[in-house]
Amino acid sequence: MDIYQLQQGIGYFFTDTKLLQQALTHRSHSSCNNERLEFFGDSLLSAVISKTLYQRYPDANEGRLSRMRAHLVRRETLAELARTLKLASSMRFGAGELKSGGTASKSILADTFEAVLAAIYLDCSSFTKTAECINFLFAQLFDELEDVVQFKDAKSLLQEWLQARHLQLPEYNLVAESANTGTPRFTVSCKVALLPGPGVTKSAENKRRAEQLAAAQVLHRLESLPAPSHPANG
Repeated sequence: MDIYQLQQGIGYFFTDTKLLQQALTHRSHSSCNNERLEFFGDSLLSAVISKTLYQRYPDANEGRLSRMRAHLVRRETLAELARTLKLASSMRFGAGELKSGGTASKSILADTFEAVLAAIYLDCSSFTKTAECINFLFAQLFDELEDVVQFKDAKSLLQEWLQARHLQLPEYNLVAESANTGTPRFTVSCKVALLPGPGVTKSAENKRRAEQLAAAQVLHRLESLPAPSHPANG
């Protein structure tokens, strides 16, 4: 892929393309590489994602915001974005790194992605413009975020939340199972004593996925509950 196509994919065109070239240069290639840019890009990305999550989820508490951010900036996510942009085809490696499969390394792809973000900021000197580019690249991931339960294991998170407060563990029940459309669907309920009613019901293509979705929704509701008031000492 040429640099012009890459810039199209990023949604930003550099004034100084040497910055982009450096961001795409692995340390195995030369001393003028992307390591320092990656260091800067890591912090820059965290700041932008944090601000966007803070604005998009005004009711989310610190724990939930942290889990969402961790999911978005983890190595696997950044490597997948790098693959989507085909960064590897524009990167420069030393001969040894090429032979050892550096172009397929998740760590290298994620680091290069962060380096490119830093290069954008240094080129435009604008946090706002850089944030626009980052939010453009993460747009689909933000849209899918509500339905993602891999922040950790949602069932484990729910269990930890309840255990930390010495509360009864959740109860999961298979409510329905159908295959009317040819694809099995499982409907599962998740009930905790702290939330009145029959519990949260979710459907998915398998039982475990349905349980995870239900647990994630219950956890969200629990985290949204007002803190208990304590009687004044007297």
